Amino acid sequence: MLYLRRFLNVESMKTITLETQMRVYENREELPVELRELLRHAEEAATRAYAKYSHFQVGAAILMNNGKVVTGANQENAVYPCGLCAERTAAFAASATYPEVPFNMIAITAINPDEPLKEPISPCGSCRQVLFEYEQKFGHPIEVLLAGQEGPIYHIQSVAHLLPYTFHAGFLPR
Repeated sequence: MLYLRRFLNVESMKTITLETQMRVYENREELPVELRELLRHAEEAATRAYAKYSHFQVGAAILMNNGKVVTGANQENAVYPCGLCAERTAAFAASATYPEVPFNMIAITAINPDEPLKEPISPCGSCRQVLFEYEQKFGHPIEVLLAGQEGPIYHIQSVAHLLPYTFHAGFLPR
């Protein structure tokens, strides 16, 4: 242990704690009407997923700053890396359709055909990075609503809260 402590130089190390705050709604009935409606769009999108291999259907709905809602669903492929998550499908469609309009909020949910999801699902790291890029592009936070099929719903004020210590354009050469 002494060798490990010297090797790691534990005495001089500093610890940083990152925290995230979110609102938790116990069920859909507690949601304000506008959040419930956006979640309904995400739920509908999940039914349109092409999930032939995983059978895990994910839906996302983005509320744009102009009031429009753009949805996406996961799209799988026998060559797994060729598929695309619902969140990125929605984000890319929203950006292609309304390239200068910020995203206000994204709702994400999924359908597990074997057993209803009782906890909110969360976007993968790639989706978090893509959504963060849109937050940075517009200098505008994107609120995040996460839900399962039942149970609590998480409402997070910004994608940056889901992806602390992000990689961003500031690291790249000008």
